[in-house]
Amino acid sequence: MNKNLLYLFLFILAGCSENKQNSPNVFFSGEIVNPTSEHVVLYKGDVVIDSSALDENNMFTFKLDSIEDGLYHFNHAPEYQYVFLEKGDSLLIRLNTVDFDESLVFSGTGEEINNFMIEIFLANEGEKNLIDDYYGLESKEFARKIDSLEQLKIDLLNDLTLEAELSEKALQIAKANIVYNYATFKERYPFRHKRLSAKKEVPNLPEGFYDYRKDLTYNNKNFTYLRPYYEYMVNHFGNLSYMSCSRGCDIKDKMVRNHLHFNKHKLKLIDSLVEEKELKDNLFRNVAIDYLLKVHDTEANNKIFIEVFHALSGNNKHISEIDDLYEGIRNIQPNKRIPNIEVSNFNGEKVSLQNIAKNNKTVFYFWSGSNKKHLENISKRVMELSQIKPNYNFVGINIQTKDDEWKALTQTVGFDNTNQYRADNFEELTKALIVYPMNKCIITENAMIVDAFGDMYRSFK
Repeated sequence: MNKNLLYLFLFILAGCSENKQNSPNVFFSGEIVNPTSEHVVLYKGDVVIDSSALDENNMFTFKLDSIEDGLYHFNHAPEYQYVFLEKGDSLLIRLNTVDFDESLVFSGTGEEINNFMIEIFLANEGEKNLIDDYYGLESKEFARKIDSLEQLKIDLLNDLTLEAELSEKALQIAKANIVYNYATFKERYPFRHKRLSAKKEVPNLPEGFYDYRKDLTYNNKNFTYLRPYYEYMVNHFGNLSYMSCSRGCDIKDKMVRNHLHFNKHKLKLIDSLVEEKELKDNLFRNVAIDYLLKVHDTEANNKIFIEVFHALSGNNKHISEIDDLYEGIRNIQPNKRIPNIEVSNFNGEKVSLQNIAKNNKTVFYFWSGSNKKHLENISKRVMELSQIKPNYNFVGINIQTKDDEWKALTQTVGFDNTNQYRADNFEELTKALIVYPMNKCIITENAMIVDAFGDMYRSFK
């Protein structure tokens, strides 16, 4: 351990010798080995609580007065992880960004719950491939294996409570971190099993398969930003909507193909069952982004969806983001002119997308210097498509890369400089063109949109 870090830790412990319950303060400090950012930022939910710059020894320190006990997370870009903080804690961490989660160790007052949380996180990550294999099992055997894995973690938590005194809130968070993780797998099971077994319908499940739902809650504010809890809610409402629509809704098309109906139904279920506002806002946002970004529905259906969204969640904290997304998608529908965004060419001159795309068939694709694997793949794909689709002009737009690096990378992968441009305003470009996912392309003819949601690998077969 860094000598300065050790001295800091001893100083903190000396300064916090009074009883933990009588101290309103929290010390949270640590050392970042191989830092990838100059700061550590502490969040409560999606709100920034404080930021600490790394010193010359790559150490950070937070001294927090009268905070709310509960789950926080700290960000050292691009990574983040949980930390559970209570009044009186004096907590120290050390981590190496080369193995961010695996190297993270907590020491000091509050270490027990935090080391347990990271241990469970790593165990869950290690089980993902194993559980993927379980989805092919019949429902009773699947449930038995999932219950067994869950019980192992509960037993570890019970052992911890014999060794350390955990507060009621800490114990509640630790248990929720386990049970909602495994409940999520059961919510996913009917759909994953259907796909693996190539059956037309989801399987009939035995009585009691969803018994765990009786003990779960929609409205615990302390869980709102707990990742397993949120993932459970997303999967749970998808499951409820599918099952209730397929059995009880009078719709002309099959529910699985009627995306508008399905997502409207999901919004109404969330509205009727979830009272905790922040969770409801986040779930509404998830439904809206999933529908608007992935379904690529008609302009008329998108309009109906956004009207229902506003009617049910007009004071949603994410409303501006959703409205911007809706407007962006509305403006890039087929037969509309591509937005007149300006980008820079290799000479530093501003050129509009409409000018680039006039008088020819153009395919706009996107890349970033931060994703080298994607750049390697997309450059090969562009060379391939240029040969088999010579009547198209393939135009690359770089995002979030410094000018010198952009030019160097362009030369390295063999792009034609005359067909490469750089976005100077990343936010304006992504809002206007909805750059998601990275393999997306926009196909135009004479600057008019043919397909704003094309794919460089699927749209040219």
